[in-house]
Order: sequence, then structure tokens, then C-alpha cells
Amino acid sequence: MRESQMLKGILDGCVLRVIASGEVYGYELIQKLKNAGFESVVGGTIYPILQKLEKNGDVSSVMKKSAEGPDRKYFQITEQGQATLQEFREDFEKLVDKVETIWRKDK
Repeated sequence: MRESQMLKGILDGCVLRVIASGEVYGYELIQKLKNAGFESVVGGTIYPILQKLEKNGDVSSVMKKSAEGPDRKYFQITEQGQATLQEFREDFEKLVDKVETIWRKDK
């Protein structure tokens, strides 16, 4: 199984976590994810996640002027997004525990 298959349910939480650490625009978010080791992440994956998170009320956005070119859409986490992020963290930790339990049984 390749990383992209494993990331499907996890990337939303990772995107929320990056946004929770500070307002960010799309390309900047992608670069932060790449710097964290998600080298295969591309805009075609991230922008639909941002749209879904905004539609669900987990993030909000605002257009701001950019000195380097066109206006940029900056994303911020909402109060609901903070709660979603906490739920993701709890669910992810439970999943990791289950996977680690399986791996320990083989030792």
C-alpha cells in the first residue's frame, strides 16, 4: 500500500492542524506539509480538502492582497474546527494504538 492510499482519511486532520498553528494560504499550506515530509502532496489533493473543510465550517477564509501577484485566500481554523481537530487527534491516537497492538503480537 502506498502512502497516498494510507493518507486518505488522515490528511484532513493534518491540514486542520497546520491551519490551527496560524493563518495560511493554499500554496503555503502545501509547502508546510511538504516540509513536514508529505512530499507527494499536491494542490489537486489539498484544495478540495480546503473546500470541504470550509463548507463544513471547520475553517473560514478571507481574501487578502499579495505583493507578489493576485489576491490570496487565507484560511483560519474556526471554533468548530478546533473541536473537529481534537476529535481527529483522539480518533487517530486510538487507531495508532490498535495498529501497534497488532504489530506487537507478531513479535
